[in-house]
Parts: sequence; C-alpha cells; structure tokens
Amino acid sequence: VIEAGATTLNIPDTTGWNLPHEFGGLIAAIKANTPGIDSAVISTHCQNDLGLSTANSLSGAMNGARQIECTINGIGERAGNASLEEVAMAIALKGESQMGGLRTGINPVHIWPISRMVSDYSGMAVQPHKAIVGANAFAHESGIHQDGMLKNRETYEIMTPETIGLQRVDGVGLTFGKHSGRHALSSRLKELGYNLAKEELDTVFTRFKDLADKKKGIKDEDLIALVNDEVQQGEVVWQLLDLQVVCGTMGMPTATVRLIGPDGLEKIASAIGTGPVDAAYKAVDSLVQVPCSLKDYSVTSVTAGIDALATTKVVIQPSQRKMSSVLTAQGRQFDRTFTGQGADDDIVVASTRAYVYALNKAISHLKHNRDVVESMTSQSVDEEIDMGEVSGELRA
Repeated sequence: VIEAGATTLNIPDTTGWNLPHEFGGLIAAIKANTPGIDSAVISTHCQNDLGLSTANSLSGAMNGARQIECTINGIGERAGNASLEEVAMAIALKGESQMGGLRTGINPVHIWPISRMVSDYSGMAVQPHKAIVGANAFAHESGIHQDGMLKNRETYEIMTPETIGLQRVDGVGLTFGKHSGRHALSSRLKELGYNLAKEELDTVFTRFKDLADKKKGIKDEDLIALVNDEVQQGEVVWQLLDLQVVCGTMGMPTATVRLIGPDGLEKIASAIGTGPVDAAYKAVDSLVQVPCSLKDYSVTSVTAGIDALATTKVVIQPSQRKMSSVLTAQGRQFDRTFTGQGADDDIVVASTRAYVYALNKAISHLKHNRDVVESMTSQSVDEEIDMGEVSGELRA
C-alpha cells in the first residue's frame, strides 16, 4: 500500500485483545521490516475490551507509531476506544523522560471543558472514577490523603486540576448566591471555559438568579448545568414557558404545558399520563405533533442536598425513520436518535425541558433532510427539462 501511495498505515487492535508488549512489538516489527515505512506514518487504533487501550496506544507510540486514534472520554463501540485525555496527559507527564521525547500539540487546559461538552452532546455520562476527567479524579476523602494534600498537593496529585482546565477553588474566594452580580458570574464562567455572548449571559443570569432564590450556595456544577441547559441546545424551534402538574394517589396525573411555537405564538395543552413526566410529554406531543418513541431516560443530581439541581437526559427516535435515518460508511441504514438534556430544581420541569430540546434537534434534522430531498427532486426535474429542451433542439 505504501508503493501505491499510502501515507498513513493504520494498525488496529479491533477487539482489544493485545497486551501492551504484544502491540508494541507488532508496531516495532512493522517499523523494522516494512519497505518504505520511513515515508509513511504508522497509526494505532486500540479498543478497550480488556481496559488496555491507553496502555497499548502508548506502547505503540514508544515503538514507532506517530499517530494515535483516540476519542474524548474514551467513548466508542463496545468498551470504547483509547481515551484522548489519558493518552495526552500520559505523554505530557512522561513523554520527555520515559518515552524518548514524545510530545503532542494538545493544550491540556481545554481537556476538561471539551470532556463535559462531549458528555452533554452525546448524552453519555462520564464515570465518576474516570481517569483525568472523572468527578472523583481530584477528590480526596481519606484522612491521611487529606492531611498530605493540605501540606503539599504533590503528595497525592501527579497533576493539578487547573492543568486540564478545571478550577478547583476560586482564587479570590467568590461565593455565589442570590446577591451575586452579572460580572462575577461572567468571570467565573470564563474561568470554567465558557465565553458567552451578551444575550447568552443574560439568559443564564436570569436562570441563575431564579435558582439562587431557592438554593443557598451555587456551586460550579450548578453553573455548568445552567449553561448547558440554556446555551448548548442547538436551534430553538419550540420553547417551554410554563408547566404545571397535578399528581398523587387520589387521581390521574395531569400536566398542562405552555409553549412558544416556531410561529412565535403561545400554545397551551393538557394531558393525562401514567405519571407526571408521562403526562407532560403527552401534552408536549399534542402541540409539537412529531411522532417519536422514548428510547432512554435518566435523572442525576448535579450536587448533593434536597435543594440540588436535577439534570435529566432523554433519547428519542422519530417515527419518520425514512427521513431521520442515515447511511453508514458500510452502506447500512442507521436509525438516528436525538438526545436532550434539561436542568432544573424540579425534576418534572427538567424532564420536560430535556424532551423539548430533543424534539427541537429531531425537527431541525427532519427539516434539513426534507429540504435536501426537495432540492434533489427539484434538481432532477430541472435536468429533465434541460434534457427535453436539448432533445427538442436536436429534433429541430
């Protein structure tokens, strides 16, 4: 393949079967015995079926590979792929001293914000004990560990959270609550990696003040959840304004929703369901009228405590599969799903926000596909007309 012009030679461990010394030996053998290999780049693609994808990728790099295929948070088929943040930080910390001077062009300060963004958009939560970007990666509970950290952070941390873009403690001791202002909020969000436009900041600040009236002490996790809920949701087609539910053991759960539609008009609907969330979803469906099925639903607490924000993630699949499906590189038809995430101190409100956001994504995708089909149909008709005119000219 090199003689045919290939400039990159990809060596995959597709089933994650190899041990590090085996995979490293394979790369070394290819490097030593392949004619013309100096004019090509050896690339690795390691799966994580045995939990060794990062180790195998690093072993490959130490034995001559100069491209590592990896993913943010290690997401991928089955057990996932080599984790970009693990590979990048291992090389950053050990590349010079233990790997023959290996380095990457990655600025690690962006790792944590990107990890959170991928988690939010994909709907795949990061495990708390995940290396580098997990919630517990820089947490210390053991008494002896806490004592060591107070005396010298390097005792139990090989890197600081600030290295990957996670600000552990505000340098000037800002505490956020109902008296906090817009400037303080903007500054903290910038430290967390969010540079919001004025309109976006106004929206987040409104939600922030509303939450601060109900909760004492707003944490970074709360701020991130609010930003994700208000800013990182894509095109707004339908918007949830109000929601009211009646439920309990004495009657049928009922929900009433008020939405703003794509025409800018407010619409209200009520529905009965098996529970408050089901009732709210049915009320939304009666207005939006995009048939879909709920594939996944999960609720997590952003922080601890009775006043904690709830983050809800839903996955839906439109019933119009012909318009929502996509074609894979292998020629297989894949039914597209859409993820929505909502945050609120009320679980039902958070759930409804997430559902509306997922529907907005589905509607935007369906509209795009419909426009493409109509454009292709129109182009085909125009070509037929042009060919007809040409045929007429030839006959003349």
